[in-house]
Amino acid sequence: MDVAAMSVNDWIGVFFTLVAFIGMAAVYFMVFRPANKDMFESQRSMALDDEDHISMGEKK
Repeated sequence: MDVAAMSVNDWIGVFFTLVAFIGMAAVYFMVFRPANKDMFESQRSMALDDEDHISMGEKK
């Protein structure tokens, strides 16, 4: 790898790749940590609960 030959776009790509990797590692750590299990279990069916979110014009 020739660091001196890298352009600005190459460095931006390296930066965003590292940020994405660190972000994904942080999310994986947070999700799979046993201490956070209760918090995530309480929100387990949040995507399926649509009764509280009625959009305008929709009748119940």
